[in-house]
Amino acid sequence: MTIPFKALRDKWNVDPAFREAYDKISPEMEIAFAIAEARHRAELTQAQLAAKIGSSQAMVARWERGTAMPSTKSLTKVAQATGSRLRVQLEAGPKKSGVK
Repeated sequence: MTIPFKALRDKWNVDPAFREAYDKISPEMEIAFAIAEARHRAELTQAQLAAKIGSSQAMVARWERGTAMPSTKSLTKVAQATGSRLRVQLEAGPKKSGVK
């Protein structure tokens, strides 16, 4: 039986230690989770995704662990291979005092 990736992530997010660690490396982990979720939605293994985008299974694994950051060109290939849409977003964060 396969556990949906979103369910697993939601379960992890309840753990305060996980949340603290995740918040420290949030951008990297958001990309890692997005790649893994897109791959799971497309029902592809890491090796199958790697073959579709001209990369290696080891590189896909590093992206999904958050230990390597893919280029925007690689992210575009991942999106195309998984039937996803790549969207980059910069959100306004909380204002810091003294910063304009």
